[in-house]
Amino acid sequence: MAARDQPADGWTMVLRRQPSRMVAGRPEAGYTDAFEIICCDCGDHPDQDYSEIAAELQQIRGPYPIADGVAAYEKHLGLHRQPARCQHRTMTDAG
Repeated sequence: MAARDQPADGWTMVLRRQPSRMVAGRPEAGYTDAFEIICCDCGDHPDQDYSEIAAELQQIRGPYPIADGVAAYEKHLGLHRQPARCQHRTMTDAG
């Protein structure tokens, strides 16, 4: 079995149906009615089960009903699209 370091097709974020459980990186026993956000830019990975990820990623992931999931997906995507904020430093900060 080949290890995957990146999601296929270059995507970095997806809203998907939440698997009932993950076994060896694959969904097993079907899917729930809930949806979840997988954001690889934040450090999440689609092969990891909800129970295997950090609490911060669990907050991003959800689960969500479909309408709430779409809204959360769009909001989270917007966070990644914001231009980097320039930190203004003074001469005393430069040390």
